[in-house]
Amino acid sequence: MTEDRDEGVRMIRDSAAGLAPRTGDFRRIRTLRFGEPGFDRTVFREMCQMGWLGLMVAEAAGGSGLGAREFCALTEELGASLIPEPLIGAAMAASLLPDTHLPDVLSGDRIVLPAWQEAPHSLVPAAGGTVVRDGKVTGKKLFVAMAAGADAFLVTTPDGLALVERDAPGVHLELTQTQDGGNAGTLTLTGAAARMFPGDATGALDIAALATAAYLLGCMDRVFGVTLDYLRTREQFGRKIGSFQALQHRSADLKIHVALTRAVVEAAAATYDSATDPAVRKAAVSRAKARASDAASAVTRGCIQLHGGIGYTDAADPGLFLRKMMVLAPSYGSASLHRARFRDVAPDGDED
Repeated sequence: MTEDRDEGVRMIRDSAAGLAPRTGDFRRIRTLRFGEPGFDRTVFREMCQMGWLGLMVAEAAGGSGLGAREFCALTEELGASLIPEPLIGAAMAASLLPDTHLPDVLSGDRIVLPAWQEAPHSLVPAAGGTVVRDGKVTGKKLFVAMAAGADAFLVTTPDGLALVERDAPGVHLELTQTQDGGNAGTLTLTGAAARMFPGDATGALDIAALATAAYLLGCMDRVFGVTLDYLRTREQFGRKIGSFQALQHRSADLKIHVALTRAVVEAAAATYDSATDPAVRKAAVSRAKARASDAASAVTRGCIQLHGGIGYTDAADPGLFLRKMMVLAPSYGSASLHRARFRDVAPDGDED
C-alpha cells in the first residue's frame, strides 16, 4: 500500500510538469499580474480536466478519492511555479458541495470559491455575522482569494452552507489587489438568494491550510534553487560569489529551513490521512502551516539578500516569490495563530 501511494505521489508530481514546470521563466505569471481575474480560466479548466480539483473528492462523486499526501504533492509543485489559479480554494469548495453541483465544477466550466472568513485573524469558518432568512443570506465575508474569477461563492452560515451566485441581486463584491498581483474580495450579501444545504467547513479549512503550507514549501524550494544558480554564475572580484564563505553559510541556513519544512509538511499530510483523532489532525496541520509560513518568509527574504541589489528589483524572479509569500503566509491562519492552536490541541509532550 505504501509503495502504491508513493508511486501515486510521483505520478501526480510528474503530471504537474506540463502546466507547472519547475524550469523555465515566469512570463505567464508576470503577464497575469494586476489584472482581472488574475489567472487564466483556460489553464484552470485544463487543471480540472487533469483531475486536480477532484483529487480529494470521493470517487462516487466524480473525484479521485485520494488523500492529503497526494494533494499536498500537487500544491507543492504549483508553488514552485507560482501558479496563480485558485485551485486550493476551489478544491475546498468542491469538497463541500453536494454531488449534484459537482459536474460542471470538477470540469472547470464553473468556478466556485469559498467565503468563510469574517475577521482579519481567524482559524475557523466563521458564520456568526451571517444571517439566513427565507433562503436569503445577509452578511459580509472577507479575504476571498482570487474572487474576481468566481462564478459563485460557497458561504458559511449558522444554518450550514449557502451557494450564492456572483451576479445575484444583493451580492456586492469589492476587490483589492494583493502584493503578488492577484486579488482578494470582500463579499457583502444583502438578502441574496442562496441554495442552502447542510455542511461544516472545518475539515475542509484544515486541508486548505495544509495545502497552502505545501504551496509555500514549493515556493521556497524553487527560489532557493534559483538563488543557488545565481551564486554559481555571478562573479565578483574575479570569483564566483558562491565561493565566498559568508554566502555559503547563509545558503546552508536557508537549505536547513527548506529541509525542515519539507519534513514537517510531509509528516503532517501523512498524519492527516492516517489519524482518526481530530485534535491530532489539527495539531499536525497547525505545526506545518506555522513552520511553512515562518520558513517561507526567512527563505524568500534571504534569497533576495543573496541576490544583492538586483534582488530588490521587479525584474528579478526572487521578488515574485517574496510577494507570493507575503500573501500566502497569513492565508488560512498566520504562523502565530497556528502556534496558538497547536498549543491548545497538541497531545501532551508534542513539541514543534
